[in-house]
Amino acid sequence: MKENKEIAKNIYKNSEMAIYTLKRLLKELEGKDNKIKNTIIEINNEYHDYLNKSKKLLHKEKQSCPKNTLISKMGAKMGITKEVTDDNSDSSIASMLIKGISTGIIDITKILKDNKNTADKKEVKLASDFLKFQDKYSNELNKFL
Repeated sequence: MKENKEIAKNIYKNSEMAIYTLKRLLKELEGKDNKIKNTIIEINNEYHDYLNKSKKLLHKEKQSCPKNTLISKMGAKMGITKEVTDDNSDSSIASMLIKGISTGIIDITKILKDNKNTADKKEVKLASDFLKFQDKYSNELNKFL
């Protein structure tokens, strides 16, 4: 039976959006003296790893990688610009990132639960690692609050 790879698709889509938003955030922080920048770069690099891992899994099963819509990206861009304009403190940025990561944790947890009977071991392992990564950085960002 060919699995539907919904877990890998979710990780891909979540990672793609995270990479886009973190890149936008770093652009907004250019020229500013934020200590959180290095952590954002680390998080972005890890999301790149998960994007590539999920892409590899999907291509192995000859499935396409889902893309985030232009509308969702534009909404994220406008939200980041507004948030940074209103308050570019490390605390405010950490809070924004924790909210985003928490949404990702909720999404992947639900997808994992809904697909536990159809997912293969590699996909479940990827999801487990992805959750650990998100939890790690959610906790690490707390030091900036």
